[in-house]
Amino acid sequence: MRILLAEDDLSIAEGICASLRHGGHAVDHVAGGNLADAALHDHAYDLVVLDLGLPAIDGSEVLRRLRSRGTGMPVLVVTARDGLAERIRVLDLGADDYLVKPFALAEFEARVRALLRRASSQGKPEVVLGRLRLDLPGHRAWIDQAPLDLTAREFGLLEALALRVDRITSRTQLVEALCDWDQELTDNGLDIAIHRLRRKLHGSGIGVRTIRGLGYLLEETTEAGNIPA
Repeated sequence: MRILLAEDDLSIAEGICASLRHGGHAVDHVAGGNLADAALHDHAYDLVVLDLGLPAIDGSEVLRRLRSRGTGMPVLVVTARDGLAERIRVLDLGADDYLVKPFALAEFEARVRALLRRASSQGKPEVVLGRLRLDLPGHRAWIDQAPLDLTAREFGLLEALALRVDRITSRTQLVEALCDWDQELTDNGLDIAIHRLRRKLHGSGIGVRTIRGLGYLLEETTEAGNIPA
């Protein structure tokens, strides 16, 4: 999952980014409301973690603009403003959850999982395709009852394909799903990740098909005995 963090306190931002990346998410961080608004206008995210006291544009205005564009992406507000009237105001603006600073990282992570669980695959926490089952917020996958041993990048790749199981996923979409602004994924790196995922799916009846010039498609297959190259 790709998450935008809008937080101007760098010490808090570093802790949140580390927590989210440890959970296998790609994280983009901005420290100003104007930058958050621009990022939300130009990129698709699975979740926004939004501080209210941002410079340039207040977080409440960032939220208002986001909802005025008809975007339903989940928003978790994290703020030092703990008054009841403020909570009600922000929730009425369109926030999905509200967490008051200081907070325990374990609670923050649980709230992130809950919001992503609600949003994943049109509200379904799992995706099932043939013998493959994915627990999206838990970052786990199984073939029948056997767990798949996947790296964070391999799970992110499988997740991106599974959420578009009836559509072709372009290389650009895969790169955006797997990388944040502080990381780069070369064409060769993406090819290696796809190759390794194909090997781990081999024999399961699920494969990643290349649609030349367009991208990739996760689908049920009738496989021969050879391991894919």
